[in-house]
Amino acid sequence: MNNAEKTAVGRDALEFVDSLLTPEEVAESNLRVAVIGEIIKARQEKGLSQKKLEELSGVKQPVIARMEKGVTSPQLDTVLKILAPLGKTLAVVPLDARQTE
Repeated sequence: MNNAEKTAVGRDALEFVDSLLTPEEVAESNLRVAVIGEIIKARQEKGLSQKKLEELSGVKQPVIARMEKGVTSPQLDTVLKILAPLGKTLAVVPLDARQTE
């Protein structure tokens, strides 16, 4: 199978998965991936290991690892505990504002 065929197969699989989800579920998944991506980026920019983030946040390293891998969907209080030592927080903004950024 050449690269073009692999890309086409991957695209078809993603389209199939998306067809099983409602637009709201897709948006929720995209938001979760974006938030976790920002957490990983902030942790790496600060040069922190997951273990050091555990020490600073009080959230156990295995929980951080599962969250970063997308294995679990963390509770809001867990996300806030992790964000604080990273110098970050969450903001509630109008959907229109997110779409224009």
